[in-house]
Amino acid sequence: MNVKESLSGPIVHEAPVPAPEGTEFWGSDAIAAVLRSLDLPYIALNPGASYRGLHDSIVNYLGNRAPQMLLSLHDENAVTIAHGYWKASGRMMASALHSNVGLMHATMPIFNAWCDRSPVLILGATGPWDAVKRRPWIDWIHTCSDQGALIRNYTKWDNQPGSVVAAMEALLRAAQIAQTAPRGPVYVNLDCTIQESKIGPLPALPDVTRYVAPQAVRPAPELVAAAAHALSGAKNPVMLAGRCSRSVESWNARVALAEKLNIRVLTHIKLAAAFPTDHRLHAAPPANRLGPEAQKLLAGADVILSLDWLDLAGTLKQAYGAKPVTAKIIQISCDAHSHRGWSMDYQGLPPVDVYLMCEPDAAVPLLMEAVKVRAASVPGAAAAKLPAAPADVVTLRGVADVLNAATRGIDICYTRLPLGWNGAYTHFRHPLDYIGYDGGAGVGSGPGITVGAALALKDSGRVPIGLLGDGDFLMGNTVVWTAAHYKIPCLMILCNNCSYFNDELHQERVAVARGRPAENRWIGQRIGDPDIDLAAIARAQGAVAIGPVTRMADLQPAIEQGIEAVRTGGVCVIDARVLPGYDSE
Repeated sequence: MNVKESLSGPIVHEAPVPAPEGTEFWGSDAIAAVLRSLDLPYIALNPGASYRGLHDSIVNYLGNRAPQMLLSLHDENAVTIAHGYWKASGRMMASALHSNVGLMHATMPIFNAWCDRSPVLILGATGPWDAVKRRPWIDWIHTCSDQGALIRNYTKWDNQPGSVVAAMEALLRAAQIAQTAPRGPVYVNLDCTIQESKIGPLPALPDVTRYVAPQAVRPAPELVAAAAHALSGAKNPVMLAGRCSRSVESWNARVALAEKLNIRVLTHIKLAAAFPTDHRLHAAPPANRLGPEAQKLLAGADVILSLDWLDLAGTLKQAYGAKPVTAKIIQISCDAHSHRGWSMDYQGLPPVDVYLMCEPDAAVPLLMEAVKVRAASVPGAAAAKLPAAPADVVTLRGVADVLNAATRGIDICYTRLPLGWNGAYTHFRHPLDYIGYDGGAGVGSGPGITVGAALALKDSGRVPIGLLGDGDFLMGNTVVWTAAHYKIPCLMILCNNCSYFNDELHQERVAVARGRPAENRWIGQRIGDPDIDLAAIARAQGAVAIGPVTRMADLQPAIEQGIEAVRTGGVCVIDARVLPGYDSE
């Protein structure tokens, strides 16, 4: 059995007993019918009585297909799975959350999806809005006067429709808004009375093709011409390849543009792969912050082309400090359409000379046609100098070395990289080699994003690999059961330093600044005494579990076993006890 065969095929389907056909329908049947017409493949959910009507309709009216339910053991994972699915497929799926309590559980992954500009159609529910119909106690505490207000500051749109027909329209609008760039999560809150009301014949279903998201906006020709003129005549141009799609065609277009201009390229480790990192024009390993060479390169640029770069102002500040930005800045981004007052996820305000208010994928082909060949001798990037991995203990570098050897000749997708990972550890040569971080830095998202991405990649032949921190896994680990239950193959390698180590470093900095003992940085940070058997947690949920792995000699066979388990359709979790320490910018 080859990799593609073993990773392909449908996931486990929980088939319901066929329901008898009838002429009577309920409100939730009409809502479910619209969900199907929106071509949503899955709906990840944590069940609750507030949407029991919709639950019944998906099972007994739709037959648990299109969308198919994915049972999640935590509301957070229900949203995070959908987030990961989008990141790997570019296709939206749905999540369902129980009442206000489920929504409050899921606020963090909704914020992640918002910051990551990822569309998720989130369905919620509330107790009867008509107080006369509320059951004692439970319906009262599960009813809010404005439930959407809990997340309104970090969703693109929310609605609580007052009728079945209004709910049908709300779903159409929500799907359209969520998938219009800049994309993001939306929330539709369904009154349980609307779901459970008998409506007689099913209302006529709308033609969903008339309510799809609009095509990508094309920039004004004069702005394309201005950008092309600046780039064609530049002496030291730099491209910042930021938020870009997983499209291979668009990937190739970026490479072609860079080669035509002989422009140096930088990428960001927080963002998905946007340019081949071993290309002669890729100037430095992807990182969280600019290294010395990248700072020098950017400070010496006369034209900077930003393809929806994450935190453009902050990056320019790293290069220029307090000095004025002397380079001509070309910004290609429509992200400002999502900028609000509550969250500062828009970062600093960058200086811009030519502003193309569109997605990079829409502008790059136009620039490719408009620019002139820039004949220039561009030296290849120097190979990053990394210390050799120690032979006696497990380190992040050691994990990278073993992974590079074990995956040679295999298509993989990194669904998460841990803090401290150096961008030079491996190369990305395809848009699905790495799908980036979660956007909002919410600990606990890594496992769910890995499973969601694995679901999207099931027919691709790629092996999904999430390199997770121990804290990340402990918060989101119940998604392992979902992956095991539905046969969604994926590998999670836990880079376990038994600590919230990033915060140890913060406490050390504070202590040193205040002249206090840095040796106390571990208090309130270390995860030990008792030690947590992370492999046992995974094994209890049906995964192949390996570890703890404490020696380099044991790491390679562990990873090889894990990859083989995934290639044959399994879920594997490896607890690798890595030495605390970072080797990254």
